[in-house]
Amino acid sequence: MKLGAALIATLLAGCSIGAAPAPVADLIIRGGTVYTGDAAPFTGDVAIKDDRIVAVGPNLTTAATRTIDAKGMIVAPGFIDPHTHAGPWLASADPQTRLIPAFLLQGVTTAFIGNDGGGSTDVAKVLASPATKPVGLNFVTYVGFGTIREAVIGSANRAPTPAELDREKALVAKGMCEGAIGLSTGLFYAPQSFSKTDEVIALSAEAAKRGGYYDSHIRDESSYTVGLAAAIDEIIAIGRATGMPVHVSHIKALGVDVQGQAPAIIAKIDAARAAGVNITASQYPWSASGTSLVASLVPLWAQDGGTAALIKRFDTPALQTKLRADMTENMRKRGGPATLLVTEGQYRGKYLSQIATAMKTDPISAAIALIRVHDSATVSFNMSEADIAAFMRQPWVMTDSDASGGHPRVWGTFARKYAKYVVADKVISLRDFIERSSSVTAKWFGLAGRGELKTGNFADVVVFDPKTYAARATYEQATLPAAGVRTVVVNGVVAVDKGALTGKAAGRALPHVPTRGTCP
Repeated sequence: MKLGAALIATLLAGCSIGAAPAPVADLIIRGGTVYTGDAAPFTGDVAIKDDRIVAVGPNLTTAATRTIDAKGMIVAPGFIDPHTHAGPWLASADPQTRLIPAFLLQGVTTAFIGNDGGGSTDVAKVLASPATKPVGLNFVTYVGFGTIREAVIGSANRAPTPAELDREKALVAKGMCEGAIGLSTGLFYAPQSFSKTDEVIALSAEAAKRGGYYDSHIRDESSYTVGLAAAIDEIIAIGRATGMPVHVSHIKALGVDVQGQAPAIIAKIDAARAAGVNITASQYPWSASGTSLVASLVPLWAQDGGTAALIKRFDTPALQTKLRADMTENMRKRGGPATLLVTEGQYRGKYLSQIATAMKTDPISAAIALIRVHDSATVSFNMSEADIAAFMRQPWVMTDSDASGGHPRVWGTFARKYAKYVVADKVISLRDFIERSSSVTAKWFGLAGRGELKTGNFADVVVFDPKTYAARATYEQATLPAAGVRTVVVNGVVAVDKGALTGKAAGRALPHVPTRGTCP
């Protein structure tokens, strides 16, 4: 029987003999040292199709449309940052800003926003934003105590009335039912600092009953009010009272009065964990914190009522002696005017001591003059390396950036932690760095399908050069991108290729699913 030419061609096209196998993956990353996030490293491959990992292992035979050669590179889960201030960047009108280049170029693929009590009460709107404004990385959001207290009580230093407390609780419940992962607080900052523990517990309980997490910039990281140890006791008490997981953001011993207290704080947290409190912490690897001049220097009593009330106090002669004395004491706790670096405005890049000299006045007068114009972002050198290392070694301490403008931690946190504390100082191992920057965070916060390189998980991956991965950002040049990241994949899409941004925005909002039966 004779077959037509067309039929023969059709049969040959469907025959596998001598033909290359059809690709079963979109992308395969080959030959790197793979850290899965939950096992010892091995030399092998990661195969990706659509937004998922379809195979992980040594010498995969999986065919793919594209192959990335990762020989000599580290292949790890995309990093997860549980404390940032990236909300405005993710909501920006500028598509480039929404990519969050500072994070992608370090290998960060997921960020938490709404920290320090600043989370929006309109959680649904925040989580819906990527539908019309695509973003470069995944994000989780908190509902914020500060936002809630401002909306219900304002800036006053007082407790809520029973009716106001009910309104606050209702806003927490609303945020949780709209997809917030939990309640964040910034108890150091006014007006949140005016709250008592019972108010915080009442609101936290609303998040707890919906499966939420409690995250806090604790009431005092130094000796400003209750002191560091008592502030840790407070968050432990909140965890014990509500039964919910509680998290100390950017744990530190801030200022000359508490430097050296890290071992005692670690022992306190370890004891609470042994007693059943699910408490963890995160940390950025910098010896300087970032805040504002008001938060650094102005006593809480002078912040009662907000900015207008503060300025009025500056102009009240009867208050000058006490106000200046308290500001001088707070400046001492931070290490003096030569440790406070202003990072915005006319005096950007100058220390308060230098600004005072330029103004031909004393440091407190210089600070008041600046605050009258604008509460400038400020970098404060106030931590000891011994405390930083002690906290970093704890298995319950994750990596965070506390990313906010003017500080190099935005552009360099994860890269710096690797280069300084893994390679140079050998404080922690490479595996510890990777897992506490990815899988430990994902597991504790319940981010299903994230944080590990395993079959079926979402394809969030970073490939970096162990010889060159490092921060380039400095306190003087805070926006220099990190070096050494070769490839970043977000939900299966290559976001960084050969060290450069591709411009592809593949990030997603990650709503938390509240406990069933607790929402309308």
